[in-house]
Amino acid sequence: MLSALRRAGTPYQLSPKALLLQTLVSSGTMTNRIDRLVERGLVERRTDPNDGRGILVQMTGQGLTRVDAAITRLVDAEAEILASLPARDRERLAALLRKLSLGFD
Repeated sequence: MLSALRRAGTPYQLSPKALLLQTLVSSGTMTNRIDRLVERGLVERRTDPNDGRGILVQMTGQGLTRVDAAITRLVDAEAEILASLPARDRERLAALLRKLSLGFD
């Protein structure tokens, strides 16, 4: 969920419904995850300024620090794995991944 909020960009907030669509979990699961992240200080619930009845889930500074650290660790681990491949194989892999990702646009 933190990565979905990170992808949303500043101010790192989405409605619970938008989070449901991005994370593909049930509404009950989403409510539980939001509750746990609020307890840990990683997100806050805010009133939607465009709809007083609506709620937005906004990542806190602590949440942003946590998700950025996780992304950094992931990128470092990927670099370490790829370092064992010869340059030609890395280039081929990158080309194949680009080709594969075109189906997601």
